[in-house]
Amino acid sequence: MDKKKLFLLICCFFQYKIFAQCAMCKAVVEGGNETMAEGVNNGITYLMVFPYILVGILFYFIYRHRKNKNNN
Repeated sequence: MDKKKLFLLICCFFQYKIFAQCAMCKAVVEGGNETMAEGVNNGITYLMVFPYILVGILFYFIYRHRKNKNNN
């Protein structure tokens, strides 16, 4: 068995629960200030929206290109 496949297999079967938070975000949220926690959540949402918009625009242009290609 290839080493990459073995590593992938091991990763699939031995998943551990991890806390993937940066130290600053965790400290702000654990402080108990709800307005600060809402600000962190809004910032994460704001940063998360742009990749989806860019991917949507990319798929729109691919769709439009293929549609024009099929009409010709």
